[in-house]
Amino acid sequence: MSGSTNAPLIEVRDLGIRLNTSRGPAQAVRGVSFSLKRGETLGLVGESGCGKSVTAMALMGLLPESAVVSGSIRLDGSELVGLSDANYCKLRGNRISMIFQEPMTALNPMHTIGRQVAEPLRRHTNCSAAAARKEAIALLDRVGLPDAAKRVDAYPHQFSGGQRQRVTIAMALACQPDVLIADEPTTALDVTIQGQILDLIADLVAERGMSMILISHDLGVIAENVQRMMVMYGGTVVESGATNAVFTRMGHPYTQGLFRARPRLGARKGTRLKTIAGTVPELADLPAGCTFADRCTIVEDRCRAALPAVVDVSAGHGVRCVRTDVSMAEAVGAVGA
Repeated sequence: MSGSTNAPLIEVRDLGIRLNTSRGPAQAVRGVSFSLKRGETLGLVGESGCGKSVTAMALMGLLPESAVVSGSIRLDGSELVGLSDANYCKLRGNRISMIFQEPMTALNPMHTIGRQVAEPLRRHTNCSAAAARKEAIALLDRVGLPDAAKRVDAYPHQFSGGQRQRVTIAMALACQPDVLIADEPTTALDVTIQGQILDLIADLVAERGMSMILISHDLGVIAENVQRMMVMYGGTVVESGATNAVFTRMGHPYTQGLFRARPRLGARKGTRLKTIAGTVPELADLPAGCTFADRCTIVEDRCRAALPAVVDVSAGHGVRCVRTDVSMAEAVGAVGA
């Protein structure tokens, strides 16, 4: 590990990502900025299509070749935007790793799990095949895979969804990366296995002193697993801050809508879930102003004129809204709803 303990490990400034779509160029991410020191955790939350996974792919250097990236991504002070794929390959799986959303597509069905867990070790540490196999077994055992030594030569289809997710975690952690990105790591898992996987990731992050970016659409998952959070909508960050601060004083109408829409324990049978009216705008149709304007209940003309600036509603808690006076008053209602 290098660099000062007080300096950001990863620093993103004014990140913009333009993608080519069937309808033409689309600005998938606009003006995203954040930083993480060693050991810190950050959550990205929002509906599908808001830019969470695209942001993660930019950090990993896995965007399509046609993507146009602007702004800055620095890892330990070194610029990653514009880095050649050959140099990115030296970082990917080594200093920065990712647990992908769907383990069955993240794993190669033609290779044993032991070979796949050992691959980053062989590529980045130059250890022997025997040493890599031994470490792969130790990693699989550490992530709680039953009978790891006996099952190391099995194939992905021979495991359950939860077990496959444990294998992908072992792969991501093989080289003890500085930064771990977990993109919806519990998708399609039942709630018991979901809790086990999240606890496992948290333990390993703390144990190895990694920084973590956790991507989720689940507010409960974010509330319990990260120190800071960013709420994304329409390719931009609409609210960010310490997790406790954001949940205590939700300043953006979109954050409040997400909170109101969560399922409630103890609700009477037949009670309908609250929803946010409207749909997420297509990337090719993003408005010039606030991306949430068409779904917002307190919108006014100036909201549509230009993308609102970030307003600090408390120390380290920023909201991208021109109507924070009204939205902050309504936050009390969202919490109590």
